[in-house]
Amino acid sequence: MHAFENPSPAATVMQGGLADSLFETARREPDLPQIARRLDADPGIWTTVTAAELWDEVVDLARGLVVSGLRPGNRVAVMARTRYEWTVLSYALWAVGAEVVPIYPTSSHEQVAWILQDAGCVAVVVEDEQGIMTVGSACASLPSLRHVWQLDTGALAQLVERGRAIPTTTVDSLRRIVLPDSTAVIAYTSGTTGHPKGCALTHRNLASPCDTLLAGWRHTAAPPGEQPAVLAFLPFSHVYGIMVQGLCLRGGILLGHEPDVSEETLSAALLSFRPTYLYAVPFVFEKLYKNFLRTAQRTGRGALFERAVQTAKDFAAATERQRLGTGSGPGFDLRLQHTLYEKTVYRKLRAALGGRVCGAVSGGSPLNRELALFYAGIGIVIHDGYGLTETSGGITAQPVGREKFGTVGRALPGTDIRVAEDGEILVWGPSVFQGYVNDPPSTYAAFQDGWLATGDLGRLDAEGYLAITGRKKDVIITSGGKSVAPAALEERLRVHPLIHQAVVVGDNRPCVGALITLDPDFLAHWRGAWSKGGASARDAREENELREEVRRAVAAANSTVSRSESIRVFRVLPEPFDQTNGLLTPSMKLRRDAISRRFAAEIDAMYQTSSRVPREYTPSEPSIWDDSDNVFR
Repeated sequence: MHAFENPSPAATVMQGGLADSLFETARREPDLPQIARRLDADPGIWTTVTAAELWDEVVDLARGLVVSGLRPGNRVAVMARTRYEWTVLSYALWAVGAEVVPIYPTSSHEQVAWILQDAGCVAVVVEDEQGIMTVGSACASLPSLRHVWQLDTGALAQLVERGRAIPTTTVDSLRRIVLPDSTAVIAYTSGTTGHPKGCALTHRNLASPCDTLLAGWRHTAAPPGEQPAVLAFLPFSHVYGIMVQGLCLRGGILLGHEPDVSEETLSAALLSFRPTYLYAVPFVFEKLYKNFLRTAQRTGRGALFERAVQTAKDFAAATERQRLGTGSGPGFDLRLQHTLYEKTVYRKLRAALGGRVCGAVSGGSPLNRELALFYAGIGIVIHDGYGLTETSGGITAQPVGREKFGTVGRALPGTDIRVAEDGEILVWGPSVFQGYVNDPPSTYAAFQDGWLATGDLGRLDAEGYLAITGRKKDVIITSGGKSVAPAALEERLRVHPLIHQAVVVGDNRPCVGALITLDPDFLAHWRGAWSKGGASARDAREENELREEVRRAVAAANSTVSRSESIRVFRVLPEPFDQTNGLLTPSMKLRRDAISRRFAAEIDAMYQTSSRVPREYTPSEPSIWDDSDNVFR
């Protein structure tokens, strides 16, 4: 058993609920810009809402909730994208002691029905007509459900009008009886198999990581003297998004909302909002990098960009060695090259993100070390962290000034981490949840002698830095008895510009294989590069070159593992893994069982073909891309 414990931070003892921080900010700094909202007439222009104005809106809505019959302990589901109303509504519910049940707006009828019934929700807030239809189809089996409110038809404004007769002192009285250990959120795990489980998170659970991060990391979120600004585009239906909201409102950070995460819309929002700090998942940072590369190649600057990327990585790696005491730092030539690329490349990349981003956080899954070095080299240090729904968000983070890329940092102060003999990560701390709603057996099974068993595999180094190696349940055991954690291989494959997704397979098979999907944007760019010659000749050359490029990507991933763990066969699939086909969870995690079932025939054919590959074929040259696998059809 390997353990690492952090001393608890010296922090103010929490006395009430999450809504108290908003009240205290409004009282202490009423004119502080708290939220930025878009003008309806011009989405490129943002107007600010002060702390006092936000508190007035929250109290007015809370009065309407009271007159509608909501009482402390009632559960209200919110099924909407990340938008301004989400923040006002959640704080109004917490102000009257109600509990928020987030639901992904893309959830199926069956998932919505299960969550509303399991949580015993008395009301649900939906965004649009599609949400009304989804909830309406389940209402017959929901005897506790009394209200369905639709945001796009002005439901919140109607609630405000209904609550005019309720004195504001009523809301204040209800807020004062909310205790830190009262339940604030019932967050349902996205679940790769079976029904999702509801994690009961208290006000203290949710506030703890926010306050710890603000105490130790807030000063990195903006240049000295500037108010930090964060554009929230992660779903508030996930605990990571809720944590970002909490950080902003507890820390006096300007919060903007972007409900549309399409590439074009998000890029425009970053340019107009101009955040100083980013909170995202690895997929977003991977996509941004690929967009930078694609743009450079389209403008004939691909070779320049690749040299600048390598310089950024080398500079960041040398700087890392210096701060960790294992090297002397960048040499003269490297510093000179870095300065040149700062003027010609790096500042233009930062400008594409609004021009003010000085740092970031990545969560949800580990960030690739090479990608972290690239961003650090262009002036955006990403503090990779680790957490899960059951821990109310973050439980580790990269310490400021001691970042070690390729890890998820060290345990937050007040949180303890252990790695069991089988490699499973165990956690204890103030952010660990109360348990699963209506499921005592699962709650009991989740703990080992008071420690939360995360189900994740990892290792701790001598300084307490944690590296995530995979999920315990995802470990593949080949027919030869070799255990393989797929996460690292999949992460390495996704870094390649052409590869969108990868799933490593091989349970009870003679070797490790992979199912791969291609990035549609980069594939279109790739096609554009093959514009000369006849169509048939062009297609043949393109197919051959693409085949070799994917082989090189797989070989690069194989270089990081042993021969027995390497990908020996692979197949490129014509369709992506996404939520619409049931192959991704709402939090963008792979549904491995569903993928294996959907592509069982392709997996069988992949291994049958591999049996005909000559024995001298090496693992650095993976073997399968059948002639029938024409991804351009």
